[in-house]
Amino acid sequence: MNEQRDNLWQGVAIITGASSGMGEATARKLAKHAKGLIIGARRIERLQALASELGEHVVPVRCDVRVKKEVDSLASTALSRFGQIDAIVNNAGVLPMASMLSCRVDDWDNMIDTNIKGVLNGIAAVLPHMLEQGTGRIINISSEAGRRVFPGAGVYCATKHAVRALSEGLAHDLSIRSQKDGNDIKVTTIAPGVVLTNLADSVTHEPSKERLKQMMAQVPEAMTSEDIADCIQYVLNVPNHVEIGEMIVRPVKQIM
Repeated sequence: MNEQRDNLWQGVAIITGASSGMGEATARKLAKHAKGLIIGARRIERLQALASELGEHVVPVRCDVRVKKEVDSLASTALSRFGQIDAIVNNAGVLPMASMLSCRVDDWDNMIDTNIKGVLNGIAAVLPHMLEQGTGRIINISSEAGRRVFPGAGVYCATKHAVRALSEGLAHDLSIRSQKDGNDIKVTTIAPGVVLTNLADSVTHEPSKERLKQMMAQVPEAMTSEDIADCIQYVLNVPNHVEIGEMIVRPVKQIM
């Protein structure tokens, strides 16, 4: 990534799912120059350790994105501490992968509540302030699974398709509003391919977990969480007149 761009963004951001993986990598990336970061996840001890490492401008808040009032607390903390919200990275997600024939309804509910409602809760928490402020960046982490369906991952793919659709819908609504009030609020969906994270650990169906790990192991030079953090930093740094609606990112050697 261009070093000059890397040094530009200095706002206040909220990051969900920040205790590990892409969320943690993004926090580390943005903390270098951000005015403030609110990092949210369910594992508060890991957040606290990360915040103490990154600096006083990084504030940990326990947050289950399935619970609207907890997501709202991320926004209220950002406003009380820094007086502004410039960006949110809706990153939290789960992948309890299994064949739909197993009818694991609890897993379906968890994916829908986390992967879809969690993103909506994040949008609802920051959008009123961004509309009042007139600027903002909403970055929703989807997946390449949001563009095609994989065996054993039907519901997960459906949730990521939903993230793509609601992101595009929000962008349309903001574009219409911008013609009236000139707001500069942008929405970006980032759809990663194979990334080496611990997301496979959330798979509770053992055969599916092993199949996923084998699939990931077959991709030479898979991406790291830091690669996705670089993409998020790039999106935040594009000129004001540019909106990246969707970014599809995959390893060069991943078979499509």
